[in-house]
Amino acid sequence: MMEHAFVEMINIHRGIIYKVCNLYGLDQEDKNDLFQEVVLQLWKAFPSFRQESKPSTWMYRIALNTAITNFRKTSRRPESRGISTDEFQIPDLGAYPEEDEQMSLLKRAIDCLTEIEKAIILLHLEDKTYDEISDVIGISKSNVGVRITRIKIKLEKIIKSDRYELR
Repeated sequence: MMEHAFVEMINIHRGIIYKVCNLYGLDQEDKNDLFQEVVLQLWKAFPSFRQESKPSTWMYRIALNTAITNFRKTSRRPESRGISTDEFQIPDLGAYPEEDEQMSLLKRAIDCLTEIEKAIILLHLEDKTYDEISDVIGISKSNVGVRITRIKIKLEKIIKSDRYELR
C-alpha cells in the first residue's frame, strides 16, 4: 500500500524532480545520478510525510535539499567514474525541445546563481506562492520577497553583460 502511494505520487509530480535535476545536474550522467538520489531520499522520507503541506511542496523541499547537498559533496571530492546505466530504466532528462535564444540566455544566467538562489527562482518561476517558497527553503515569507527582488536584479545584470559580450 505504501509503495503504491509513493509510486503514484512520484508519477504525478515527477516533473519536479526533472526540473531540479536539470537545474543542478552538470551533464546527462550527473542528472541521472541526481534523479536516482532524489527518488531514494524521497522514499526514505516518505514514511514521515504527514501531509501537513502539499505533496509538491514536500517533494520540492526534499529534491532541492538533496540537489544542494549533492552539489556541495561533489564540489569537494575528486571526480569519480560512473556506473553504466544500461540496465536501469532512467528517463532521458535531456529530451526537451530546443530552447529559444531567450530561454537559453535565462538558463545560462540562472546557472551563475548560488544553489539557494537557483532554488528560490525555480520555485518562483513555477508560480509558487511566497508561503510555499518559504516552506520549501526554510526562510521567512518577507525574506522570500527580498531575495526574489535581488535575484531578479542579479539575473538582469548577468543577462545584460552576457548580451554585451556577444556583440
